Amino acid sequence: MPAEPLLAPGPWQLVFLVVAGAGAGLTGSIAGLASLVSYPALLAIGVPPVSANVTNTVALMGGAVGAAAGSRPELRGQRKRLLRLCAITAAGGAAGSALLLLTPEGAFASIVPFLIAAASVLLLCSPRPAARAGRGGGLTAGTATGAFLVAVYGGYFGAAAGVVMLALLSAAWPQPLARTNAAKNIVTGAANLVAAVVFAVTGPVLWPAAAALCAGLVAGSFAGPAIVRRLPAAPLRIAIALAGLGLAVALGWQAWA
Repeated sequence: MPAEPLLAPGPWQLVFLVVAGAGAGLTGSIAGLASLVSYPALLAIGVPPVSANVTNTVALMGGAVGAAAGSRPELRGQRKRLLRLCAITAAGGAAGSALLLLTPEGAFASIVPFLIAAASVLLLCSPRPAARAGRGGGLTAGTATGAFLVAVYGGYFGAAAGVVMLALLSAAWPQPLARTNAAKNIVTGAANLVAAVVFAVTGPVLWPAAAALCAGLVAGSFAGPAIVRRLPAAPLRIAIALAGLGLAVALGWQAWA
């Protein structure tokens, strides 16, 4: 994949990215849609699409750190199964990042609008309540396979990967939404960690932008779990889904006009 020219963000652009990162962290830790905020923010300051994607992936590690710190009550008692699932999603994240680096730049720009549109439509479909799920709570072959495939997508692009993972774990594990959401943040963070390492070594990361986004993501994702404990997420999911559909149309117009 040919290298893309990288920009040097100015002070106000970095401030903008910190604010956008805080919004992305809040959105990601609640609804799994951090990239629908952070990725467009990078595009808005002029970062090319592939560079924006790898920079965003590196920055999203801040979201995983903040969400883990803010979700400690919900994570109690889930350590064993999460360690196993994290190993699976880490492998999926590695596969997805390799796929991105082997995808031609033009093809990626054309695919992104479809990915965002599909993620936004999916967001409109709320995960099945845990009360209706099966009686299990372990890591079945179906859950492991589904988590691996979601992680491949997360390593490739990642927008709404958290939403898909939340739906998967909600169906597999009958427990309160806040606990499942905390688990989702950890396992998607594992997939993102491997992809971030791959991109940090081989991808066109814009490091000042990644650092600014990461700082905001830590703060926003730390606050998100507290909101999940108290407020229904449905209105937020609908608003973000509509915004995502609008973004998909705009990016599609830019790619194909």
